[in-house]
Amino acid sequence: MPLRNWVMLVVLGTIWGGSFLFAKVAVAEIPPFVLVFFRVSSACAVLLLVLWYQKLLRKLSFELAIPFLIMGILNNAIPFSLLFLGQTEIGAGLASILNATTPIFTVVVAGVLVKQETLSANKIGGVLLGVIGVAVMLSSSLSGVANDPVWAQLSCLGAAVSYACAATYARRFKAVQPQVAATGQLLGSSLIMLPIALYFGTGWTASGTSLTAWANVLALGVFATALAYLIFFQLLSDAGATNASLVTLIVPASALFFGWLILGENLSALQLGGFAILLVGLIVLDGRILRRNSRQVPE
Repeated sequence: MPLRNWVMLVVLGTIWGGSFLFAKVAVAEIPPFVLVFFRVSSACAVLLLVLWYQKLLRKLSFELAIPFLIMGILNNAIPFSLLFLGQTEIGAGLASILNATTPIFTVVVAGVLVKQETLSANKIGGVLLGVIGVAVMLSSSLSGVANDPVWAQLSCLGAAVSYACAATYARRFKAVQPQVAATGQLLGSSLIMLPIALYFGTGWTASGTSLTAWANVLALGVFATALAYLIFFQLLSDAGATNASLVTLIVPASALFFGWLILGENLSALQLGGFAILLVGLIVLDGRILRRNSRQVPE
């Protein structure tokens, strides 16, 4: 990938790394399906304002209604719901490890099932190295994996599969401006989640929710969703499904960094070693250094 895309990938991973912390705080006080609705609807409101300001509201054509609805289901409604449900029982670290399997599922879906992208040895090897690096980085989170509910772990894996399908399906929006594609999918997921939130939010009251939880909801909606999806759709258009899904490998690393920077958590040698493996995986997947070295080897 070009350097510009790598920068976008790192920025996106940093933003979504914070989203696991935001979600863990908010879901302690707000029911998962209600939280999903607040996340997508607040992000949608922000992006509708962006489209209005840019005079692009007319780009939300009726012809794209069904594709936007499908994208909203695959990229928002299903994975957000599954991740939030999973995080009611398991920690953010384990959830991010399971979410980091997204590139593997994307390789399978985009490269094997629909043959949308060409598989290569460096792409497969880089993804596997990246997942190993993430697992090593967050190995302490795996210590209680046998005691965590299987359904919660499968829920987070299901989110990864849904993200993989979404990244593959989203290639049909290549000709659509990123802000329009992001707004369209969020509009679709907001319409889907509204009746679900009303049904499962019985007994919950907004007045009984702390300001801290609401601040985390706002961060989830504005930064981790509205801003993040503007970057994601541009990256998807430029770099393809598998490369865009690599963001889930960077997310755990950024979550660890935030824990060290904000919460004062220590970084162990094992975590730093896992981060090094992750970097090697990304270098292998990128392939440019390997190709350059192969050209320099004398025959």
